[in-house]
Amino acid sequence: MRIAGLEQFAGSARIWIFSAERELDRAEEDDLLGSVDNFLDGWTAHGVPLRAARSWRYKRFLIVGVDLEAAPPSGCSIDALVKVLGALEGRLGVRFLGNEAVWYRDEAGFIRKASRPRFRALARMGRVTPGSVVFDNSITVLSELRAGRWEGPARERWHAALFPA
Repeated sequence: MRIAGLEQFAGSARIWIFSAERELDRAEEDDLLGSVDNFLDGWTAHGVPLRAARSWRYKRFLIVGVDLEAAPPSGCSIDALVKVLGALEGRLGVRFLGNEAVWYRDEAGFIRKASRPRFRALARMGRVTPGSVVFDNSITVLSELRAGRWEGPARERWHAALFPA
């Protein structure tokens, strides 16, 4: 049973962050969000409805949350979410799954994606710095998102390890 938004969940809610490899246009956004909303409306774990919500940010990041106080997701229910996103990848021609990329804002503030080796090379060239804004899509708890742990300076995220010593 999908609800209006993540703001209604406790900080203990489980979240997943999926990144579109490019910005989506309006029609693609409508397709993505309509499909995700339809899925979340009927999302269950072992027959128990999950209280779920989503957020769409910067035309590129999908955040899905489940209220653990209502019912926890199961491995099979998480696999079902991934299957929906996999189908959307094929239909929209854009990748959402996989967490090997580093997401950051370039000097002009545009959101970019780089492989870890490429990000490390950008750091050596000074094109990204410890102060560059990065996105930590590995966070899994809503309280981390609310505390600003998703988007912020590379020096305060795992990304700091990709800079020269």
